[in-house]
Amino acid sequence: MTSLRKLGSSDLEVFPLALGGNVFGWTADQEQSFAVLDAYTAAGGNFVDTADSYSAWVEGNQGGESETIIGKWIKERGNRSDVVIATKVSQHPDYRGLSAANIKAAADASLRRLGTDHIDLYYTHFDQPEVPVEEIIGALDELVRAGKVRHIAASNISAERLQESLDFSDREGLARYVALQPHYNLISRDTYEGGLENVAERSGLAAVPYYALASGFLTGKYRPGATVDSARAQGAAKHLETERGHKVLTALDEVARAHDAEVATVALAWLAAQPTVTAPIASARTVEQLPALLGVAELRLTEEELGKLTRASA
Repeated sequence: MTSLRKLGSSDLEVFPLALGGNVFGWTADQEQSFAVLDAYTAAGGNFVDTADSYSAWVEGNQGGESETIIGKWIKERGNRSDVVIATKVSQHPDYRGLSAANIKAAADASLRRLGTDHIDLYYTHFDQPEVPVEEIIGALDELVRAGKVRHIAASNISAERLQESLDFSDREGLARYVALQPHYNLISRDTYEGGLENVAERSGLAAVPYYALASGFLTGKYRPGATVDSARAQGAAKHLETERGHKVLTALDEVARAHDAEVATVALAWLAAQPTVTAPIASARTVEQLPALLGVAELRLTEEELGKLTRASA
């Protein structure tokens, strides 16, 4: 049985891989989504990440499709108490921004779609610098006090605003961020390392990185001359054109061979071993894609292997 990890200073304990819900209602229909969720939880997974805006970018969608699917799955399986659900506010077409009124209205809408009375981890999806942190934290604190949200977190925020938010929470005795969701992976390290990572480490925040596999590039399926059937293929394939991309793939291949492991598993294992990282996020639109992701729970890389990957990605 894979041991769960404590999420920052919270009382939440989570599987070392968060299942991304961005594909639910987009490239995975309800039946596929249920199958993926079933297989993930059957393997010991308990940490599902979504957002109120998933997947508003798809023609015909309104946003909230992912939450709705997750809510129906929880109701059918009767497993709400076994699953840690994270969702986000600020990008739904009908609930944009981080004003106090919008945060509270968006949370209620998410709760309705999820069919639950509480959200375990509620993120500000994209910071809105023109809104004072006092207003944002104040609204989030009200949700926590009302029992609608257990813990709060931030994503896509500057180190300065993150620190300002934490300082305000500490000073006023209000709800405090326990986690941070940064863009972070083997070929995008400067999006987290440095200022943001320093704040997270100093403040005891758990990092839950998104784009953990660089839109699929770090699965190893993107190679010169290969054609990949994926909605994200264009974004992932661009890394083939960079020297760093080639170096990282080469190093991943070497480490993967040594462990008889999938390239994706090795990329996630490197991320999971980084200071402050609790659980990388990765999504699967089919059950067949899951084993390579779930493998991160068992794979332990040596210091030498971690160093090799770190140098290749420099």
